[in-house]
Amino acid sequence: MKVALDAMGGDHAPAVNIGGAIDALRLYPKLEHLFLVGDQAALQAECAKQGLDLNDPRVSIVHAPEVIGMSEPGAKTVRRKKLSSISIAMDMVKDGQADAFVSAGNTGAAVAAATLKLRTLPGVDRAGIASGLPNEFGLCNILDAGANPEAKPEHLVAYALMGTAFARHVLGKPDPKVGLMSNGEEDEKGTTFTKETFALLKQTPGINFIGNVEGHDLFETELDVVVCDGFTGNVVLKSCEATAKAVSKWLKTEIKASPIRILGAILAKGAFKALKAKSSYETYGGSPL
Repeated sequence: MKVALDAMGGDHAPAVNIGGAIDALRLYPKLEHLFLVGDQAALQAECAKQGLDLNDPRVSIVHAPEVIGMSEPGAKTVRRKKLSSISIAMDMVKDGQADAFVSAGNTGAAVAAATLKLRTLPGVDRAGIASGLPNEFGLCNILDAGANPEAKPEHLVAYALMGTAFARHVLGKPDPKVGLMSNGEEDEKGTTFTKETFALLKQTPGINFIGNVEGHDLFETELDVVVCDGFTGNVVLKSCEATAKAVSKWLKTEIKASPIRILGAILAKGAFKALKAKSSYETYGGSPL
């Protein structure tokens, strides 16, 4: 596989991006080629600093003189900055030079570039981001987690179909269960939007729709896909992330409160490591678009 990396995207680029590239080349020997897309001078300097050998036949720099900032509007900026790292990397996928595109940069710009340059599949009007949340049954994917804040009922049906295909072929779930995020499990609960979506999901073949689900179902119910608009999905995702960080901080504070608790924590070290591995973003990587 050949991957185009937006080496200038993210809050700590290009340092973190190059560090990730080094790890990827080391961990994945079957990675045929990694294109570092971004400002050539900046990337050469960072590669030299971190010891990434640019004579390695598996890695090369593709010059992109422009960068799309994290706060810039997505679609407008993609059209204006045609030489940005996001635009050029996406063009490489479009032209067949790369098989995949990876970015930690401006989400709106990445979605816009993919939509404008690669287009969506027939019958899919809006792209969606699938973000996985671990639960006791495996992984539950929220879709959409922020690609499109506003959506129509038919868009959520497309999300359900795409999420089903992803869960079946990538996660190995033979008959993925799909739920609709709402404010209650009863069929009649929700807004006009969710009620219309519920009706469409119920009558669409190819979707194992189990009905409305609530926030607690993400962790307590055997679910593979939960569909919602991008605004709701992003709020849910960030709320879960913030809660996990807060609980971790509180737990550390309470453990340090007495020597007995510290001793208990040492004895439970294995359990803490397993919990950290299950809840860490490093275990699951990025979110597919």
